[in-house]
Amino acid sequence: MRSWPIGGGILARSLFWGLLWSSLLGLILVLDLLPSRVELSVGDVSHMDFRAPRRITFISQVLTEEERQRAEASIPAVYDPADPRVLREQMQRAQQLFAFIDSVRQDEEATLEAKVQRVSRLQGSIIPEPMIAQALRLEEDAWREVVTETLLVLDRLMRTDIRPEQVEEARGQIPSQISLSLTPFQAQLVEAFAAPLVAPNSFHNVELTEAARAEARASVQSVRRTIERGEIIVREGDRITPLAWEALGELGLRQVSIAWPQVVANLLFVLMLVSVLLFYLYRRRPAILNDRRHLLILTLLLSLSFLGAKLMVPGQALLGHLFPLAASSMLLASLIDVELALLVSALLSLSVGLMAGGSLELAVYGFLGGALSALRLQRLDRLNAFLWAGLLVSLSNLAVALIFSLLERAGDLTSTLQLLAVAVANGGLSASLTLGGFFVLTNFFNIITPLQLLELARPSHPLLRELLLKAPGTYHHSLMVGNLAEQAAQAIGADPLLVRVGAYYHDVGKILRPYLFVENQHDGVNIHDNLDPKTSAQMVVAHVEDGLDLAKRYSLPRVICDFIPQHHGTLTASYFYRQAQERANDEVVIGDFVYAGPRPQSREAGILMLADGVEATVRAEHPTDREEIER
Repeated sequence: MRSWPIGGGILARSLFWGLLWSSLLGLILVLDLLPSRVELSVGDVSHMDFRAPRRITFISQVLTEEERQRAEASIPAVYDPADPRVLREQMQRAQQLFAFIDSVRQDEEATLEAKVQRVSRLQGSIIPEPMIAQALRLEEDAWREVVTETLLVLDRLMRTDIRPEQVEEARGQIPSQISLSLTPFQAQLVEAFAAPLVAPNSFHNVELTEAARAEARASVQSVRRTIERGEIIVREGDRITPLAWEALGELGLRQVSIAWPQVVANLLFVLMLVSVLLFYLYRRRPAILNDRRHLLILTLLLSLSFLGAKLMVPGQALLGHLFPLAASSMLLASLIDVELALLVSALLSLSVGLMAGGSLELAVYGFLGGALSALRLQRLDRLNAFLWAGLLVSLSNLAVALIFSLLERAGDLTSTLQLLAVAVANGGLSASLTLGGFFVLTNFFNIITPLQLLELARPSHPLLRELLLKAPGTYHHSLMVGNLAEQAAQAIGADPLLVRVGAYYHDVGKILRPYLFVENQHDGVNIHDNLDPKTSAQMVVAHVEDGLDLAKRYSLPRVICDFIPQHHGTLTASYFYRQAQERANDEVVIGDFVYAGPRPQSREAGILMLADGVEATVRAEHPTDREEIER
């Protein structure tokens, strides 16, 4: 059990949690009674004319932002100057292209068709094959003129700024850049080769653009707006604009009044509920006030129950009957205490009745379902107990809804049938939420329940089956230790089921190398006879780490995992240590023979350490009668 770090003892803790619960639950309960400050929203249609009750001058954030956006939009995007690296890259590509075509032209063994195919593949079919064929048949001087002119045109174009969106425009300038001394076919070739090589070389500079626009925004002065007394801010039937919304806020016309009598009544009601709960815990269950995890769970369930009821109950007949109040009672009964669950069920039922406008039906409906389901989970030993508890909730809800329907809705058959269907569905919803919440909360808060312990204690558990098959001697040893530890725990008021299950798993690390441990050596061969004491000790001590690895692999709860290192604590592997002292000439380092620990951190872990030692001693000394065992 972990104590909450609040000084001053149980009274101080009671005051702390009482203040926390009162604040949370009170806030949830009065949330719709406080001024929401928003009666209408931007875009809504006004239900009345809003006039300014006084003259007011204020800085309009809406108008200021509009001016800033206009100033920002007036700044064009900033582009970097032409990047010479792009020109060099494109010129290099052009030279490589022409060098390849030159090599093709000079290949005397290839046919014209093969040459055309080679150039076409390189160009990606940009230039038609007939044009390529004519280019390959050009005289060398004419071809040199095409190459030279292409490079000149590309150089001239790429020295100007070409933005990504201006590439097509730049390519359209190629014909005007070609020398008139070339033949029409040569000019076509120059255009065909140069066009794909034209690439953007001037790019958007985001940083400079943003800086310029930020400077433009910053230069805008705040816009002041004056509204005269009696001026209409928004007319009835008009949609509320951001500008009108801002003005309504500045004039305080969005403020609604606080329902103070209801606020005070609700806060007093919450204070009464919290006082009853704290008085019960203080007098009947003080241990809960010292358990941080239980208090956090109680806080979470109370808050979620109030919030859910606030959303589902007021003004909603069917949703109010669907609200799964019993889920909180079932979770408290399965995780903390049945008696506490009954009290909380009563308190939550009163709260639901209040939220429903003083509905006796919903108060009785919620309490009976919560109480019966909590009592059903008093002995939680199977997962199907949640389903049976949900069935009880459905039957209880059905009975209460039917009684009040006959009293208040006798003539409305449709509404009655709908209500009865919702009442039955409530039980299934409560059971489902409880089952899901049970696993989430036990894992998150590291809580081990009797149900989980019983599941872990089953011989069919995969890890226990592996222990039985691979290390039967250790399995039998664990059962014996579990029986001893369970009796000891009962004698001192510790948790007997927890210590018994912890005993079953405390030596699972021996599964990996069972032959190292005497309880599994049945053929008279002891491997340690051929090992030095230090090596033997380290191999034996390693079963703790091996056990933790296996426990993690099989997802054992943390509280069960804690038994694995703590049952040895920081004890010494004394047999091997004494053996090393007898054999060694030099001083033996005791740290090589010590378990890493930690020491037992709970009564149950301490009991397990003692039971493990007692069982091992009895097994090693082979006593013949009870007197020898006790001696």
